[in-house]
Amino acid sequence: MEELLLHLKGSLVGDLFTDHTMRILYATDASAYREIPLAVAIPQTEEDIQKLIFFAQENKISLIPRTAGTSLAGQVVGSGIVVDVSKYFTKILEVNKVDKWVRVQPGVIRDELNLFLKPYGLFFGPETSTANRAMIGGMVGNNSCGSNSLIYKSTREHVLEIEAFLSDGSKVLFKDLSFEEFTEKCTGTTLEGRLYAQIRSILSDYQNQERIRSEFPKPSIERRNTGYAIDVLVNTDPFTAGGGAFNFSKLICGSEGTLAFITSVKLHLNKISPYPSGLLCVHFYSIEDALQANLIALKYKPLVSELMDNYILSCTKSNLEQAHNRFFVKGDPAAILIVEYDGMDEQEIRRKVAEVEAHMRREELGYYFPLILEAEKKKVWDLRKAGLGLLSNTPGDEKPVAVIEDTAVDVEDLPEYIAEFNQILLQYNLYSVHYAHAATGELHLRPLLNLKTSAGNRLFKEIAFEIAKLVKKYRGSLSGEHGDGRLRGEFIAYMVGEQNYQLLKQIKHTWDPYGVFNPGKIVDTPAMNSFLRYTPDRPNRTIKTAFRYGEQHVLQHAEQCNGSGDCRKSHLSGGTMCPSYMATRNEKDTTRARANILREFLTHSPKENPFDHPEIKEVMDLCLSCKGCKTECPSSVDMAKLKAEFLQAYHDANGIPIRTRLIGWVDKITQLAYYMPTVYNWSIQNRLVGGLIKRMVGFSEKRNLPLVARVSLRKWFELYDKPVHNISQVKKTVYFFCDEFTNYNDVEIGKKAVMLLEKLGYEVLMIDHAFSGRALISKGMLRAAKKLANRNVEVFASRVTSETPLIGVEPSAILSFRDEYVDLVDEHLLTDAEKIAPHAMIIEEFLWKEFEKGNISSEDFNMSQKTLLLHAHCQQKAWKLQHFTEKVLSIPEKFSVKSIASGCCGMAGSFGYEKEHFEISMQIGGLVLFPTVSNKEQNDVLVASGTSCRHQIKDGTSERAYHPVEILYDALNEKEGA
Repeated sequence: MEELLLHLKGSLVGDLFTDHTMRILYATDASAYREIPLAVAIPQTEEDIQKLIFFAQENKISLIPRTAGTSLAGQVVGSGIVVDVSKYFTKILEVNKVDKWVRVQPGVIRDELNLFLKPYGLFFGPETSTANRAMIGGMVGNNSCGSNSLIYKSTREHVLEIEAFLSDGSKVLFKDLSFEEFTEKCTGTTLEGRLYAQIRSILSDYQNQERIRSEFPKPSIERRNTGYAIDVLVNTDPFTAGGGAFNFSKLICGSEGTLAFITSVKLHLNKISPYPSGLLCVHFYSIEDALQANLIALKYKPLVSELMDNYILSCTKSNLEQAHNRFFVKGDPAAILIVEYDGMDEQEIRRKVAEVEAHMRREELGYYFPLILEAEKKKVWDLRKAGLGLLSNTPGDEKPVAVIEDTAVDVEDLPEYIAEFNQILLQYNLYSVHYAHAATGELHLRPLLNLKTSAGNRLFKEIAFEIAKLVKKYRGSLSGEHGDGRLRGEFIAYMVGEQNYQLLKQIKHTWDPYGVFNPGKIVDTPAMNSFLRYTPDRPNRTIKTAFRYGEQHVLQHAEQCNGSGDCRKSHLSGGTMCPSYMATRNEKDTTRARANILREFLTHSPKENPFDHPEIKEVMDLCLSCKGCKTECPSSVDMAKLKAEFLQAYHDANGIPIRTRLIGWVDKITQLAYYMPTVYNWSIQNRLVGGLIKRMVGFSEKRNLPLVARVSLRKWFELYDKPVHNISQVKKTVYFFCDEFTNYNDVEIGKKAVMLLEKLGYEVLMIDHAFSGRALISKGMLRAAKKLANRNVEVFASRVTSETPLIGVEPSAILSFRDEYVDLVDEHLLTDAEKIAPHAMIIEEFLWKEFEKGNISSEDFNMSQKTLLLHAHCQQKAWKLQHFTEKVLSIPEKFSVKSIASGCCGMAGSFGYEKEHFEISMQIGGLVLFPTVSNKEQNDVLVASGTSCRHQIKDGTSERAYHPVEILYDALNEKEGA
């Protein structure tokens, strides 16, 4: 097989990977399943896909079509060749504004499609919670719905045509057919003709029709994805008088890549509504009250009605990103119902929600009814959409598991169904999370199970069957939108009856007689509790680490990643995570991939040091340690921390490379250069000598290295004539953290920071302390970094308080006190580290808080007019501190601040200097930051807090960026002595 795969690889325009690393990364999706594939293909052309089909047929292997890989039922997990179309099949092929349709390739992202369509006044309706990375091919495969399905229903209702390859490699187009066209298709002798003839034979049979109509889920349930959609086709024109036109696209929707390989989809579009809307976020004392109130809400024709229960709301508290989105939550409600109403204007919306509130209060349902309008609505929806990922943000091995999370019943049956559902779980001493689509009768219900144990594995299946029986009682659908996959396929015969199930098997066999397309999904599935990520009762191994992980160990922290794929969003969706993926669009460069490779080897490695694997190093290589995942990953996976941990262990086994040592000890190297600044600065600026130095170190010759100041900040501070304050004049005493970068390279910024603070009335103290150890941490020299962290905590423990805070100008350095130090210092210093952490501030945070207290005012600054373009540092974003910079720069009355919607600049400390990373570093900068800077107005002033960010902007655009303190110091009133 190896030789055959090698020959296949040579014949493709795209890529084929057979290495162990890539196969591991594609062994899982967002489900509980794991199976190592034979290979991973990244096709670039339709001919590539056709060649893969021929190869699979000839060699009796299977193809598993895949886009974003966020499936919850194991749809894209299998032993064949995973075919990932997410990188190259991303074109929007054609738009028709008049007839309101668009034709796209399967790798187009839903949200990005709507960004493209916005100028046309159109949009594609179905909106999954994963819409910023979910792709149209996956939405078709799963027949996705989303929160707005009350209005826009499922993907099936919007698919007009599908182009695809059949299992024999022939190309087909599925579209609406008249009765005559359908009849003619049935006479064909090709595989396509046989498909039409077969479906006519099955659905023309009166007994089949009756069984389908009586045993499939109720037609009133919009969200029904059980098996293949023959219950939809039976109601089309050839079989039901007055039915809609026959279109095989309806069968392809929800078929999970088991029948054909999609190459393009034609979608119906809706007009963008011109009317405003508001979110009524009703708080309840119980889930039962919320479900009864949902029926009342529906009487007033909402656009959306979504439920979040207390469990998921509690998970939002510990996530830095979502904690900011809880602004509308009062207390600890058992549930919140998010109901969206529109109107001609705000007045009409308020009138409508007042009626709803009055009705609910009459029924004694709900106790708090905030209405959220305009831009604030996005925060509410971001909180709701984070639900899937947030559920993994729990310590320990017991997790809310996707097993019965996709059941749907008639919305009128929902309160009774949920009551019985919870009674069943009570019998097993289990609790379930409740959230999602109350409006359409589907709540995502996740019981807490430990799949690492035999008992948990058994319960996984027992609970699934118990709930299947309950769903059947209500004639509901076991799958509403997430699909059957290998999770629910085992129960389809029970749900729709054995005879109907045999019809589904006949369809699969006719469409795919050789099992080419995604076998083991929907029909003929293996046992649903086999091929899971975890082998039950595997002994826990003790892995020694440098960092603490709270209530977890390092493996459990990696396992927090549930595969939801938030790290696959592009730069068009905004945010920081994940910069390397945004540039390469390779799954290998996602945070998810890094978590997967860690989980694999920390679980299965036979080595005493389970980190000692080059495969982990390979996947970790393009992690910039930007910390974006710490905030933006709903599961709060801190990959920068995990990378540093890995590097320390890998160094232990393989030694520390010279370049790594040089970067890690940048403070000592710079200190040496400081003793001969003229020689050093000339050397690195000289083309020949500087080029030689860079080649020797392993830096890119295209990079400019930082210059060293003639006088360090600390030396300047010792010699500087400090102002004499009376005690009554001093607003506050602050400690200035003299980090290694500011002390030697950015001395002028440090000076202005000190002088700014003093001129605003603060006493600045600069005591002897260690450098931050930021580079040591980033390079995985954690034991050395720990010594510096210990020393700094010992120095500042008795000094730093809310009244005497620690202030720094370089975010990556000062924020080490809040971030890594707390998990790194010796145990006896932990309490001190935790005490210091909240009072270690970037200078912008300190200044804004003082402004809020009235200690600083706009009158301290002159009336000069400036427009500032701000790029925030990744560490600031990770701690949600960038708004302090925006606000503090707005204190001068005539300053206007615009934040650049950029993620990571691409430099990330030493990353952008390293020769093998230079190009990708510049690609990352080129996504948003560089184009924005290049297109700025001539008088706009660039601002960036991070030394790396300023350097990257200079190298990438030849423009200078200023630190906020430079801007503020220069804007001080003359009366302040500026």
